[in-house]
Amino acid sequence: MAPRAVTREQLASAARVALGGGRRLEAVERIAGGSKKGVYRLVMDDATTAVAYLWDDAENYWPAAEGDDDLTDPFSPGLGLDLFEAAHARLYALGVLVPAIRLVDRDGAHCPADLAIVEDLTGESLEELLARDRHAAAPVMARLAESLEAMRSHRAPAYGKVAVVDGGGTSRGTSCEGVVLDRALRDLAEAASREPRIASARDRLEERLLGLAAAVRPRAEYAAVHGELGPDHVLVDADGNPVAIDIEGLMYFDVEWEHVFLQIRLHDAYRPLAVAGLDEDRLALYMLAQRLSLTAGPLRLLDGDFPDRAFMAGIAEYNLKQALELVHA
Repeated sequence: MAPRAVTREQLASAARVALGGGRRLEAVERIAGGSKKGVYRLVMDDATTAVAYLWDDAENYWPAAEGDDDLTDPFSPGLGLDLFEAAHARLYALGVLVPAIRLVDRDGAHCPADLAIVEDLTGESLEELLARDRHAAAPVMARLAESLEAMRSHRAPAYGKVAVVDGGGTSRGTSCEGVVLDRALRDLAEAASREPRIASARDRLEERLLGLAAAVRPRAEYAAVHGELGPDHVLVDADGNPVAIDIEGLMYFDVEWEHVFLQIRLHDAYRPLAVAGLDEDRLALYMLAQRLSLTAGPLRLLDGDFPDRAFMAGIAEYNLKQALELVHA
């Protein structure tokens, strides 16, 4: 989808300020993959490049839902410049590589929507590298494990979005596992309303969720977790270092939440990132919860005009089957 003409003019103005040197915007290329914000590569007339993030309703494929703007919900959509900047600052302070910020515009100087321009890492993603050459990806995975250790070692006084907690706020609910259970039950209800196979197994799935949640012991320590750290959200820079992107959902939470997502996305390639001492009860609850989320979320996205429909339908179908296996086993 090409950017609107007015958007190109606004991006040209911002790019001149961000990159300086009398450069002129030569081309704007939409980067595929974003579903909540517009991501555009800006190409200047001297071949200098940067990436623009645009948080605008017109760039968000997700249908609006009640509570979307409730930042006290750790799982509400990670939208906007404030969340991005807070996450960027926290990861940078922990030594986790993130794209350098060249410009931020929250006051409408260049664009009526929140805008950030960051450095362009033109190499491949970790997902692409793993698919191309698992051996070549080994040192990148080792460095990613170091980044995850830095995030896991950080302790926060409360759980929730980094922007909320670092700002002295508190999040809804009383525990990470309680928030996850509430969300999983909502995802279950939503998936059941769209998919007969989930509807027919709804009672068993709900019983399993409640049983898994009841087994989790209380905990009061929280680490920094990306939340959706799939290999497509890790870029590889020119020196072979992993660089985290799509960071707006960064939160303080149970580290098990991160590792379940990594297991789901990486399959056997997850092994270099595995760590000892994770809570098996939390892992079990969070695995079923994420399977339901990865069923309900894509089905909800397909209510709108998301372009890659077959890909999203495939995610829903795969995770639906995985969720059902967890109660049929």
